[in-house]
Amino acid sequence: MNDSILDDHDPMAEDSALKLGDLKDPRVLKVYQTGELTVVGFGGQDVPDEVCIAIYRDQLFQMVEQYHCKVLAFDLSGVTLIPSGMLGVLTSLRSKVERIELYNPSVDVREVLHMTRLEQLFDIKEVAFE
Repeated sequence: MNDSILDDHDPMAEDSALKLGDLKDPRVLKVYQTGELTVVGFGGQDVPDEVCIAIYRDQLFQMVEQYHCKVLAFDLSGVTLIPSGMLGVLTSLRSKVERIELYNPSVDVREVLHMTRLEQLFDIKEVAFE
């Protein structure tokens, strides 16, 4: 995936309406778009706490609208914990896009998705990244 919307190594991101500088911790959220697929990653770290989630929620909703995202994927590689607020964000985003895919969720994350029956809302996939 190469067309970065937001990436702290992409000089073009400076001109984007969604700037990494606007995020509470720009090292955490990584966003790439390839055609109709937009992938959001957390840099191999656990999802930020509830305080950061409100900021990320606003940024993600703005991104979906501005870039007309159809398929939104979350790369959960290295993520062992998802706060309940982030599960709410994922559920809310589901109504804004055609499909949400969750890549490489840990056993613990899968268990939470199963227990909350949220796994039915998302396509869960194991994906190898280059």
